[in-house]
Amino acid sequence: MPPLPAVTTSVLARIRERGAIRVGYMADSLPYAFLNEQGALVGLDVEMAHQLARDSGVALELVPVDRAALATGLSSSTCDLVMSGAALTADRAMHVLHSASYLDETMAFMVLDRDRAAFSRWDDVRARTTLRVGVPDVPYYVAKVRAELPSATLVSFASLDDIFKPRTPPLDATVVTAERGSAYTLLHPEYSVVVPQPRPHKVPLAYLIADHDEPLATVVNAWIDLKRKDGTIDELFAHWVLGRQASIRQRRWSLLDALLSWRESAPRVHSSDR
Repeated sequence: MPPLPAVTTSVLARIRERGAIRVGYMADSLPYAFLNEQGALVGLDVEMAHQLARDSGVALELVPVDRAALATGLSSSTCDLVMSGAALTADRAMHVLHSASYLDETMAFMVLDRDRAAFSRWDDVRARTTLRVGVPDVPYYVAKVRAELPSATLVSFASLDDIFKPRTPPLDATVVTAERGSAYTLLHPEYSVVVPQPRPHKVPLAYLIADHDEPLATVVNAWIDLKRKDGTIDELFAHWVLGRQASIRQRRWSLLDALLSWRESAPRVHSSDR
């Protein structure tokens, strides 16, 4: 879809004028936005986008966007907002207007299943004499992991898919969020996700607002509060992240359906205290 021409009215006003909201997504954002086996775009935030359009009384246009928008800012010539499991960080907030957080993830390690006990506590991880850890290529998370593991060798990656490629020397662990990593353990069952104890670190997710448009941000923030309080976000989290077939109003593609043609198992998250 070609970019829209630059205009001077607010993003929110343009949504009302055209009768449609343009929502950006990154198709590798499992379980928030991804292509299922039939090639359809599905996921927690895809459903949230449909819900936002319905609640706003406008049509929905889904637009693929590049991850560079997370760091450089979002132009309304591309879309009105991005709903794709984007983590909220201080460095990103310097360039992009975010909505309020709608969901918290939990920082975790993805490790080979045989190693999960060795990564269940921060003290045990710090005690390792040699350690190579994959870290998302985001300055905030690199600094966070460096503070926790000052002697570790950190290897940055742009996409979670990269960590499953052969490496020499191999990684001992990869920093992910439990929610996102658990989806990948369905595709790679030789891996487990471990939340190290104590003090689990939370990672807030938010939506990116184009052109720093405060009127649109105000509307989206109010809508997020409504979706928290009416149970929509909890329901979608249970379905797309936990793999539960909860009481849902219409048949949805679940994460398990989409990845494995449905199998009776939930994502595996290991922790000594959970």
